[in-house]
Amino acid sequence: MPRFEETSKKMTDHRYVARRAAFRKLHESGCFLIPNPWDAGSARALERLGFKALATTSSGFAWSRAHADNTMDVEAVLAHCREIVEATGLPVNADFEDGHARDIDGLRKNVHRCIETGVAGVSIEDATGDASQPLYDFDEALARMRAARAAIDASGEDVMLIGRAECFLTGHADPLNESIRRLRAYVEAGADCLYAPGAGKPEQIRAIVDAVAPKPVNVLVGRAAPYTLEDLAQLGVRRVSVGGALAGSAWGGFLRAARGLADGRFDGFADNASHGELNGLFDEAP
Repeated sequence: MPRFEETSKKMTDHRYVARRAAFRKLHESGCFLIPNPWDAGSARALERLGFKALATTSSGFAWSRAHADNTMDVEAVLAHCREIVEATGLPVNADFEDGHARDIDGLRKNVHRCIETGVAGVSIEDATGDASQPLYDFDEALARMRAARAAIDASGEDVMLIGRAECFLTGHADPLNESIRRLRAYVEAGADCLYAPGAGKPEQIRAIVDAVAPKPVNVLVGRAAPYTLEDLAQLGVRRVSVGGALAGSAWGGFLRAARGLADGRFDGFADNASHGELNGLFDEAP
């Protein structure tokens, strides 16, 4: 069989070259929002609202398919990445969880397939999804990041690698220091942007930014927060994502209205977007 590296160079699709270049440019200075749609409609709406890039959300996508987060198989995730890429003209960052493979070879192949969907960035996290061992061991996590980097390099595509340390979300005893240790290693492994979801205190964010400088840092804001985008920019953050928060907002409105209907009330529709407003988002091709 042909070696992986020998077949990867065939995948160039010139439709995505400009998107990928624009995505990398966004990470060079300033601070930008990268919201997370969960289907083609929400992706198109976010583009029409003026955002410059999008990111998929594993949780938002799973909920839209009547599944819990972290339960979707790789085929469904790859199809979803392609759906979001094709819904807009914006660069898209893939929330690719742990690469959907426990073995290194499977991870490398899956990253290669993810790049083929047209994404501009691939996020790889070090959470296992196994409660008995929530994080990959340090050395294994580092090897996996190197494998993801190798898959991108072999593709010949200008796709960014985002290294995620999941220490805050998995209950690590010392999440800040372990996140910093891992993120610094991921820089050496070739990650282009770093991410420790769950780090929300300004002093934590500043410590992470300083630890991996000059590499850009993503901060997750998944709930109502006491700071603004400008505040995060002042801490040195380069980009801000919201994970499943927009999907959660939509589901919150749906459940409030549906529970009202179950009680025989209709007041849950008070804050609905109008028929005309929604039609206006989708009345032209992207």
